[in-house]
Amino acid sequence: MPQTLSDDRLIVALDVPNVVQGLELAGRIGDAVSFYKIGLGMLTGGGFALANELKQEHGKRVFLDLKLFDIGATIEAAVRGISSYDLDFLTVQGDPQVVRAAAEGKRGSGLKILAVTILTSLDRADLDANLIRPGDIAEITLERAARALEAGADGVIASPQEAAAIRALPQAQGRLIVTPGVRPAGAALGDQKRVETPARAVANGADHIVIGRPIWQAADPRAAALAVVAELAALRP
Repeated sequence: MPQTLSDDRLIVALDVPNVVQGLELAGRIGDAVSFYKIGLGMLTGGGFALANELKQEHGKRVFLDLKLFDIGATIEAAVRGISSYDLDFLTVQGDPQVVRAAAEGKRGSGLKILAVTILTSLDRADLDANLIRPGDIAEITLERAARALEAGADGVIASPQEAAAIRALPQAQGRLIVTPGVRPAGAALGDQKRVETPARAVANGADHIVIGRPIWQAADPRAAALAVVAELAALRP
């Protein structure tokens, strides 16, 4: 039997339209990847069904990226329902009241609540357009991360460029840092603005990196995933 080659520090974003294409892609990648992210774009295409099948039938870890935001009672109820799917990670917006409600909703389950700080597709001009207070984007990200962790988040979603500063926070001890905006050297940036390579992101303190298009749009997604796995393997002692 071939040895499993995957490294669960790599999370592949299944940003395809529906469950059929998601399963086909996961089949092509095979044992090169053990952890998948399913986002909002997949929900109407059977995202929950795909999450359940990947978890229960294929033994994969699953990150449900919904970035939930609502009043506390609604967040608590939504997270309680999602926790019954036995998934691994769920994102909510990093506002403390949202995080507290999510932490209550997942109580008693193994679901990890990850708080979104500042989306990696945003820069200072975007924050200005959204009426976010003035200041350096890295400093705002750091403050939002600290507040979310104090509110009970199991970890945060942040740019790999801010991972090292977040890892140094007292509140980040024993918590997860998951970094989208990761691009292998030479890959197109797409709509990401604050990016790093896989090795750099992990060296900066990320526990998991999220990569989508550079893998699933590759001519050989399995080979693209294995190249990232090899890059991460070189970092291990």
